[in-house]
Amino acid sequence: MIPTVSPEIFEKLKALDTCTVSNAIERLDVRLRNEGFMAGTIRCRFPGFKPMLGYAATGRIRSSTPPLRGHCYYDRMDFWKYLASLPAPRVLVLADVDPQPGLGAFVGEMHASIAAALDCSGCVTSGAVRDLPAVRSLGFHMFSACVSVSHAYAHLVDFGEPIHIGGLKVNSGDLMHGDLHGVQTIPVDAAGEILREAEQIQASEYELKRFCQSAEFSLEGLARKLRRSSPDCL
Repeated sequence: MIPTVSPEIFEKLKALDTCTVSNAIERLDVRLRNEGFMAGTIRCRFPGFKPMLGYAATGRIRSSTPPLRGHCYYDRMDFWKYLASLPAPRVLVLADVDPQPGLGAFVGEMHASIAAALDCSGCVTSGAVRDLPAVRSLGFHMFSACVSVSHAYAHLVDFGEPIHIGGLKVNSGDLMHGDLHGVQTIPVDAAGEILREAEQIQASEYELKRFCQSAEFSLEGLARKLRRSSPDCL
């Protein structure tokens, strides 16, 4: 069984930006501060979209050589059935294992259309994506290392296993959170605590920003505010 969060907590987490959630995770010492997020090489293709949140459907892809079987690169009912078996909503998380990652794009308009119909909200890949205007119109998030004009020989190598992408290990069913800042995982067993901490951070930061924009601003007052609102200097 894949652990999940309650619908109420899920929707509240989804409304938060990744930086606020990351700050909450750091304050709670849920994990080391240099873990749990992807490197900046994985870029958000639609930074104007609201945050993405969903459970990871993992896979490994290649595009430099033909697949051992099959022809149509998205004709993999075994993969789509695996995706549908996971808690919803889902996120495609695909590690490009080619010597030259991103030669061809695995996910484009057709993959996004099928995935969206299966309650998948986005794709994260260390390879390439394509068909950006068409995929944007679907409201389907894309995070990738690059874009490519061609599929080349894009195909799945395997799926459902742990993968490494952007310096982050992702397991099937991990809770993925992404926006214009990047992608991270949210530990499900601490999701409630993370949400409460994030809401406290938002409140304290609001008060600090309001003070900075007020006529009462002073260095002495700033020092007092910082001691109260930012014990970890976030």
